[in-house]
Amino acid sequence: MHSPASSPTDGPSPSFMIPSKRKSAGTIDSRPLQQSVPSPSDPHFKRPRFDSQPDQGAAKMSTVLSKRPEIVDLTKPPTAFQPHKGAKKLVIKNLRTTSQAADLARYYDATRRELDEALQAIFQQKQPRQPLERLYRGVEDLCRHGASKELYKTLQDRCEAHLKGDVRAAISAEAGSSNIDMLRTTYKHWVIWNAQSTTIRSVFSYLDRTFLLSSKDFQQINDMAITLFRRTVFVSFQGFNPGVKTLDGMCDLVDYDRRGDDRFDSTLLRDSISMLHVLNIYGKSFEPRILKASTQYYEEFAEEQSSASLKSYISSCEKLLSREDYRCNAYNFDSTTKRQMLVDAHQLLINNYSAKLLDGGSINKLLDENALESMKALYDLLLLGGIQKSLKCPWEEYIKEAGSTIVNDTSRGDEMVVRLLEFRRSLDLMIRDAFNRDDGFTYSMRQAFGSFINDKKGLAAWKTGTSKVGEMIAKYIDILLRGGLKTLPKSLLSDVKDRMDAEKSGQAATGDEDAELDRQLDQALELFRFIEGKDVFEAFYKQDLARRLLMGRSASADAERSMLAKLKNECGSNFTHNLEQMFKDQQVAREEMASYKSWCEGNGHTKSSLDLGVSILSAAAWPSYPDTQLSLPDDVATQIERFEAYYGNMHTGRRLNWKHSLAHCVVKARFNKGPKELLVSAYQAVVLTLFNQIESDPDGFLAYQQIADSSGLSGPDLDRTLQSLACGKTRVLTKHPKGRDVRQTDTFTVNKAFTDPKYRVKINQIQLKETKEENKETHERIAQDRQFECQAAIVRIMKSRKTMTHANLVAEVINQTKSRGAIEPSEIKKNIEKLIEKDYLEREAGAYTYLA
Repeated sequence: MHSPASSPTDGPSPSFMIPSKRKSAGTIDSRPLQQSVPSPSDPHFKRPRFDSQPDQGAAKMSTVLSKRPEIVDLTKPPTAFQPHKGAKKLVIKNLRTTSQAADLARYYDATRRELDEALQAIFQQKQPRQPLERLYRGVEDLCRHGASKELYKTLQDRCEAHLKGDVRAAISAEAGSSNIDMLRTTYKHWVIWNAQSTTIRSVFSYLDRTFLLSSKDFQQINDMAITLFRRTVFVSFQGFNPGVKTLDGMCDLVDYDRRGDDRFDSTLLRDSISMLHVLNIYGKSFEPRILKASTQYYEEFAEEQSSASLKSYISSCEKLLSREDYRCNAYNFDSTTKRQMLVDAHQLLINNYSAKLLDGGSINKLLDENALESMKALYDLLLLGGIQKSLKCPWEEYIKEAGSTIVNDTSRGDEMVVRLLEFRRSLDLMIRDAFNRDDGFTYSMRQAFGSFINDKKGLAAWKTGTSKVGEMIAKYIDILLRGGLKTLPKSLLSDVKDRMDAEKSGQAATGDEDAELDRQLDQALELFRFIEGKDVFEAFYKQDLARRLLMGRSASADAERSMLAKLKNECGSNFTHNLEQMFKDQQVAREEMASYKSWCEGNGHTKSSLDLGVSILSAAAWPSYPDTQLSLPDDVATQIERFEAYYGNMHTGRRLNWKHSLAHCVVKARFNKGPKELLVSAYQAVVLTLFNQIESDPDGFLAYQQIADSSGLSGPDLDRTLQSLACGKTRVLTKHPKGRDVRQTDTFTVNKAFTDPKYRVKINQIQLKETKEENKETHERIAQDRQFECQAAIVRIMKSRKTMTHANLVAEVINQTKSRGAIEPSEIKKNIEKLIEKDYLEREAGAYTYLA
């Protein structure tokens, strides 16, 4: 048997006791056993008989005895085979020649030598001569013997001597002149030491798990190895301190990465950071250095980039912060380092240069270019610096300036609302995609829109005295309701994100044409809400609605009803009362015409080739139209007289006032290329039918004055009518001489060569267009109505208050009339004077008194 400190191949085994209490199963005491054999002198001895012929059993016994084993295992159960019979006597002899204490001492000394040799081999990066299991058992025996503290001290001294001697000398010899070389050398020896300490920890595992685990005075082996390496490399010794250059080398690597230097080694930086975390010197030694170096770099970067444009500066800062964030995450920087580094960057790059970032001229340029990415980057930068709210001021000023330019551009008045909506659309996209749907910027945008839309400069530019924006919004809605989405530029249509938002909010997908049209009406109403004087919009919307209803030009009846419901919800039932009455009149007119046809059949009137349609309108609900003289053809005049007779019988006490300027009809015409149906106004139809008088004369023509006398038209109405028939896109008449303007000396003939791909040709577009004179009259009527509303408000207020000072009365009048239209205090004062003259009020002791 062999002791734990020896091997069967190492020579004779020493004869000392084994100190371990471990026993192998199935063994007995190591002292040899002897078996006594009976001698011939024994009285019970029987000599065996020898026959001349040995029997088979004797031969078999002899064979068995000759193969008797040297060691008899008494632990095995007895077998049926028993070569000896009779009494057996065992004599146990002690072969020990030395004392037990001496054997133990020699064993422990040999174990210490083997451990010391193993440590030297590990430090030399060689495999120990003894197996690691045997070394582990030796450590266990020493610990059980009570030598744990001594063993730990020895291990600590050997490791410290190796690190301060061999490792420090190797680092000094291998390190080059640069900090990066020193870092690379230090990390190399750290890796070697890490592997060596792992092997040492496995050999001394029993010491680690027993004595050191419960000890408060001694570190465990892993902590001891880390502490010794830290003291060796990162603590100065006789003027040599590789740790400083190592840390500087790590800072140099970060600087290489920031400047795009090819010498940057990402793997070395990542592994070095991990080494500092293990050595527990990251926060104390490295973090202050890298933060100081980063601050210097940020200052240099900001100073260098500050001379560039705002767009370039924003892009550079965004890329820098993105790289800093990536580096901290990718190379295991501590979270506190990352947080402090970014805080310093925000302070130096953003807060210190806030004047540049918030420069109104530069921001206006970015907004003019619709630079979404740059504005998003700017917002994100300001958000990081906590000063994003400061962006609202230049944002609002830009909207006011750009909006005022659009509103006051008299050369592009027809495009005003489309440009405003495109402008609003770009701002909405900026808020959605760049400002992260910040409600503060939405509020600022609305404030700015309300400011420039109601600015008095617009009134001065257009010289109307009332809101031009209200008029143009009404006309834009008229275009939408007449032509649908095909009249809109693509920039105003919804995109994918708008459709997703609509679906999330439970609305119909804006991909549907009706839903998209409804959304465009909502966008127009957004502008309408900013207008203080809504009476202008009401007047022009009523005129346009009347034309659409009377001429059947609405693209969608559902859209008309939807728009009416929106206006009612926005402004109340008083605002839409007359508009609703207009729709009711249309329904009543259809019923009236059905009754008229039944009346004609019942009274025996023959069916005429002329199909007459009459719309009975309430004078109070519909816009007022001037009366004009028109000489109608005989068949038309006959039909009208018959309808008047019917209406007089059905509705006594009512009087019809015919408005021929709103009438339209279909005229059949014959040309050389075939017949056509011309959709024309009543004025145009009367003029065209005059040429039937000269149909038989190939060279026949009608002079301007002849047409005027026969039709009853004159002045601008006749000029516009002839211009639309002879000078427009569709020329069914020919003017002599040719030209775009109509003069009283011109003559006209039928254009027999007229052709058009469509059978029914529309020429009555002139009816849908408003003249400058009509526009001016509408604005003057609105201004006059405001004066009446102002006087009515004054009377209502004074009737309830009886007595008021001038300032209080003016303030109350403005408050009550602002929804219809803003009235200047000077105009209010004039109306007060008029009411005093009419004996509604009187002055008394600096105040106004109501006279009942």
